Amino acid sequence: MSHPLPTPIATYFAAANRHDGAAAVACFDRDATVRDEGHTLVGAVAIRAWLDDTTRRYAPRLSIEGSERNGNHTLVMARVSDTFPGSPARLQYRFVSEALITRLEIGL
Repeated sequence: MSHPLPTPIATYFAAANRHDGAAAVACFDRDATVRDEGHTLVGAVAIRAWLDDTTRRYAPRLSIEGSERNGNHTLVMARVSDTFPGSPARLQYRFVSEALITRLEIGL
């Protein structure tokens, strides 16, 4: 079942699909954390570097397949297509957000 995404999350996916790192990182709180591929990134500078590196290496395209919301926690199931072996993959994006995203965990 899908629910409407909170504004910062919807904006993040739109910016990520445009490969617009500046707009994507603007969706995060300055002290936000991102956990992806076993690494934890903290703060806007680290998150922007991660976004830019991911875009450069893979040029990902994200297609939302569903979402669930519980308070300030949002789970998004997305199909990720890009240049990595085994593409496309289905990944879960676990967000914590208020006015901005404070935490994102990406996994299978």
